[in-house]
Amino acid sequence: MDCIRIRGMEFYAYHGALPEETVIGQRFVVDVTLCLSLRRAGETDNLEETINYASVYDVVKDVIQGEPVKLIETLAERIATVLLRDFGLLTRVDVTVVKPNAPIAGVFSDVSVTVERERE
Repeated sequence: MDCIRIRGMEFYAYHGALPEETVIGQRFVVDVTLCLSLRRAGETDNLEETINYASVYDVVKDVIQGEPVKLIETLAERIATVLLRDFGLLTRVDVTVVKPNAPIAGVFSDVSVTVERERE
């Protein structure tokens, strides 16, 4: 399967299980892998035969900067659902949501969740 990857999309938003997270906000990073056949796009050099990266970015931004939720699992699920709904060429999408500053009393790099969803 062919894939397009968009990595390191950064947004500031107000998600989290703790009350202060929804007031102060924090940075979130999102990676998506879009799986579809890229053969026709490669043969025709036609944007209509693939997925427009800018449109994917806009979808991710709308979800991340939209209604606050408690879990990054919910963010990943919402992004995957909207991408599969809005882009008919997609057969599978992997979405990773990274929370670099999760409220953990310890030393760590980040916390992330990845969901993999296929078109039914």
